[in-house]
This record gives sequence, structure tokens and C-alpha cells, in this order.
Amino acid sequence: MICRKCDTESAQIAINYLRRGKVVVLPTDTVYGFSGIVDGRHYSFHTFEKICSIKNRAEGKNFIQLIAKPEDVKKYTRDVIPDYLLEKWPGPLSIIVHTFAEDGNFETTAFRCPGDEWLRKVIEGCGAPIYSTSVNRSGNAVLDNIQQIKDEFGKEVELIIDDGDKKGGLPSTIVAIEENGEVKVIRQGAVEIN
Repeated sequence: MICRKCDTESAQIAINYLRRGKVVVLPTDTVYGFSGIVDGRHYSFHTFEKICSIKNRAEGKNFIQLIAKPEDVKKYTRDVIPDYLLEKWPGPLSIIVHTFAEDGNFETTAFRCPGDEWLRKVIEGCGAPIYSTSVNRSGNAVLDNIQQIKDEFGKEVELIIDDGDKKGGLPSTIVAIEENGEVKVIRQGAVEIN
């Protein structure tokens, strides 16, 4: 299904698909992304594996998880995130923090509270974070042309939200909170971090 972002019901349509465990293509404040609801206490749809399959990507590398509000990150980590980073949210900044793994150990997860209000509404309606990873086959260039996205992936995803082309969109900046609490810049993107 193709739906325009400007359509009145587009956010609710996206929420409905995501809450049923479907993989969809959503516009973000940076580029288009494959999205699916993050499995957890309430859901077990294996959306991570579905997205990896569509991208032809090995499952060893995690995807960014989008959250609806900056304070939501505190539900998932005990890391202390400096105020100067949290002040960049909502926005195109991904912060890697330590989270609890199912086996009781720690793992790292990247979270982002996107700058796009429509997208935050979708995430909030899901009641859980959603995965986001660029729309492309693994190793290929990120697609920023909506017609190319429809042609390439229209039969592999359940829903595409059309927000026009995203030419020249910079990816999010990625930083990591180290075990000693220091901030390490992993990738400079749309937000400048010194």
C-alpha cells in the first residue's frame, strides 16, 4: 500500500501496520527508513529479522531504535547522557547506550528521538520503539528517490509512506556513551557534535 504523508489518516495507517508486525517504509527527519516495531514485552513479530532479510544484511548489526520522547531513553538504560546531547533531541542525533540484554548482561543500543513530529506521533501510537534503518540493499547506496523506493521495495514491504524525494538528506549523527561515561563521536551527520 502507498499512502501520502500529507493524508489525514497517514499516521494512524502507519501505526496500524506497525502494531500488526509489518515492515514499512517511513520518511524520517533525515532519509527514508525501513521500520518495524521493536520486539519486547508486548510484541514478538521478529521485525528485526524481516528487515535484515529485505536488506540482505547479516543479523549481527543492530538498527537504530526511534523513541517518541527524549525522556523515554531512561526506560532502557542507566547510562547518564549529558544534557548537551539530550538538548539536541528531538533531532537527527543517535545515541548509543548500554542496555540490558535478555541474558542479564549488557549490550549496546542506539536510540534517536526524531525531529519529525509526525514520526514521533507514529512511535507514540505504537507504544514501543520502532526500528529505523536506511532504505537500500546492504552495501548499496541509500535510496532518496520515492519512485525508486516504490519500484525496488514495493512488493517487499506492506506500506510506503510517500513524503516526496529526500535528496541530499544527511544521516543522523551517531555518538556512543562509553563505559567511563565519556562521549565518542562515531559518525558526524546532520547534527554537529564536538
